[in-house]
Amino acid sequence: MFELNAQLKNDTIAVGQFNLCLVLLHKDANYPWLILVPKRPSMREIHHLAEEDQIKLIRESCHLSEVMTSLFAPTTMNIAALGNSIAQLHVHHVARFEGDPAWPRAIWGYSEAKPYGENLLQERLNRLHASLVGEGFEAYCGVAKDDTSTANFTP
Repeated sequence: MFELNAQLKNDTIAVGQFNLCLVLLHKDANYPWLILVPKRPSMREIHHLAEEDQIKLIRESCHLSEVMTSLFAPTTMNIAALGNSIAQLHVHHVARFEGDPAWPRAIWGYSEAKPYGENLLQERLNRLHASLVGEGFEAYCGVAKDDTSTANFTP
């Protein structure tokens, strides 16, 4: 049975889901930063997925990247599946801009996470929900005031 890693639950807010992946917004407002998590138990690496799921993951990742590029007009998109500290397969999608807090270095460990204000969070979620149509996307609209919405999201 699939269960979202506790650290991912703590660090993110549920945006919705595609056919294969949960779509999570990282709570660090320094960057437009979304994470895809395939809803498959005990997966650590992309090559551990069945071939059909590998294809779905790439399609969902490309769709998410296209939407993020359209919404945020970044200098570049950083996409990475890093499993060093969280063993569950997850793919980061970070819109990067010249002049962002870590530019041009990697974002991990560079600066303290900046929490979302309620207005920016709601605006970002609304824009993402409206733009992520296609690829079987289903929006999750119940953002809890205590930021535990990801924990309550059931794929």
